[in-house]
Amino acid sequence: MKVVAEFLGTAILVILGNGAVANVHLKGSKGFASGWIVIASGYGIGVMVPVMMFHQLSSQINPAVTIALAAWGHQSWSVVPAFVTAQMLGAMVGQLAIVVTHKPYYDQTKRLDDVLGTFATTNAAGSRGNGFATEFLGTLVLALAALVILDGPSFAGAPGAAAIGVGFLVWGLVAGLGGPSGPALNPARDLGPRIVHALYPLRYKGSSQWWYSWVPVTAPILGALGGVGIFTWLLG
Repeated sequence: MKVVAEFLGTAILVILGNGAVANVHLKGSKGFASGWIVIASGYGIGVMVPVMMFHQLSSQINPAVTIALAAWGHQSWSVVPAFVTAQMLGAMVGQLAIVVTHKPYYDQTKRLDDVLGTFATTNAAGSRGNGFATEFLGTLVLALAALVILDGPSFAGAPGAAAIGVGFLVWGLVAGLGGPSGPALNPARDLGPRIVHALYPLRYKGSSQWWYSWVPVTAPILGALGGVGIFTWLLG
């Protein structure tokens, strides 16, 4: 059941988060050009809802966090392959749901960066270094703060309030660090949809920018290792 929760939670994250991006960037959508606040809200709620639904079961929904928790001894390495596979598949299924429901608006959107942006992250300056720094910092803060909120003493006995806190955390991270590259803060949220972008026959698609794809995978893993490490030191 934990694997199912990881699959469903990650699918919901992508549906609400990347769905918000699609709403803002795809021509003809009623939310077209409505602004970054809509995107930040989509990702914040997209994380909050799975945490509310599945925290008592499993709501990591992020391979970087899953790997970091195992690396610091908070869970067994044996769960990592199944969790990461479920997260990747959930992200891909969630993205397919967005493509199917938004197909008429993809067909109207000729700006290739807007199309790719509804799938995966890109750096506004075309810089892998800048994207790496943003993804690393954002995921470090995400992993540290989310663990303190969910497992620290402040919200003990109040899991619903903790889930809301995590939602606001992600909302703030996307609002505050979204300018350079998105950001992904989650390898599955970027790589799974990027694979869908590469495979799905859209009318206006362009490059999947594989030259950049290692950044939102590697940097979040390293950032999560740092964040979970600080959490372990603080509460260990």
